[in-house]
Amino acid sequence: MIKILLPIAALLSGIALLLLGTGLLNTLLALRGSGEGFTDQTLGLLGSAYFAGFILGTWLCPRLIRRMGHVRAFAFLAAAEAVSVLVHALLVDPITWLILRMITGVALVGIYTVIESWLNTQAPPERRGQVFAIYMAVNLGSLALAQQLLRLDSPMTFTLFALATMLITAALMPVVATRLSQPAIGNTKGLSLRRLWEAAPVACSAALLSGLAMGGFWGLGAVYAGRMGMDTPQIATFVSLVILAGAALQWPLGMLSDRTDRRMALAIISAIAVAGGLLMALLGPFGQWLLLAAAVFGGGSFAVYPAAVAHLIDHLHHEDILSGNASLLMLHGLGAAIGPALAGWLMGMTAPLALPLFFAVMFGFCGLYALLQARRGADRIVDAPAHYIPMVRTSSEVLGMMLEDAETDSTHSNTTSSEAASTDTASSETSPSNIRSTANDSGH
Repeated sequence: MIKILLPIAALLSGIALLLLGTGLLNTLLALRGSGEGFTDQTLGLLGSAYFAGFILGTWLCPRLIRRMGHVRAFAFLAAAEAVSVLVHALLVDPITWLILRMITGVALVGIYTVIESWLNTQAPPERRGQVFAIYMAVNLGSLALAQQLLRLDSPMTFTLFALATMLITAALMPVVATRLSQPAIGNTKGLSLRRLWEAAPVACSAALLSGLAMGGFWGLGAVYAGRMGMDTPQIATFVSLVILAGAALQWPLGMLSDRTDRRMALAIISAIAVAGGLLMALLGPFGQWLLLAAAVFGGGSFAVYPAAVAHLIDHLHHEDILSGNASLLMLHGLGAAIGPALAGWLMGMTAPLALPLFFAVMFGFCGLYALLQARRGADRIVDAPAHYIPMVRTSSEVLGMMLEDAETDSTHSNTTSSEAASTDTASSETSPSNIRSTANDSGH
């Protein structure tokens, strides 16, 4: 394992430092904006601007990377994000912050694309599944740890903005210093939304609705905790607990997803997220009990999108999986861009409790639609069933890592099979089902 990690240590340490700074900034802005008197509607729009930038970046950044190269693109985007952090502190103005949040979204999706395309080529083919798991752990661990940096000072001071800037700037050093060869960036065109819906309507609805809910959480979850009377250290624990519970429950919920009708699994996972949202609404006024609700909500909500990805793969031929995933990622991002603005408007028009109820309604619709589709008849799987891959929404490059791993493992498996059964040529043929099953097994 050490031999695997050493060549990519610079990439992993770079993304860890960057996500420490970015994760701190995301929650810091919600708390600082609330302290400055920004309305819930404005805070929601800030969250929407970030995810709108994320969507824009999926189109813009691959072109930028092809023009600049990986190292210079990473440096350019990280520098843009670092500058935007400092401008947040210098110009506390809603319009300025909206623009800066969009810039941050563009920069982050570009950085994800750089790191993930690099990992795709640097990780040994037979070890890509392990590298993928380590990369996901670095992502979630950094985001959870970043929340604890809020304990160092008040959000109303310059200190935390300076710390976020230093972490993002420090992320440049290991990546710029690396001597790894730079890979080529592909140009994956997404499937049309019509074809995507015809192939897997449950996956489409789950991606959109989970995007609406999770966009609302990332944009306003810390604001809600503050409205419920939590101080800054408690808010940090609240957000960290959602992330850590989400990471911990992906594996058992993934097993459920692989062992039953995927639509029923999505209904059950969504029901857990609904329960978490309702508990957040009921227990919000009771201080520490809100942490229990946070764990339940995180456990269910983080598993919905990867289950939707697995369900989509069930219904696509191998050659369409990457383009289908790119479209599903865009659909989730669209929901995440709308969710904070919608949730912020509801909070402003009613009360803070509207936020967890919004979560419950979105995941409720998701689970109900999946359940209704499951009751219509048996699920029709294309080629062979996929396997759940614990993951978070980053860039479209990340699934490519798993699919390339699939092809390598499948070729090896079928070569061995043909040697052992040389008298039966039919048994040695490589089929799409072998590719699909081997591919996603490597994600566990």
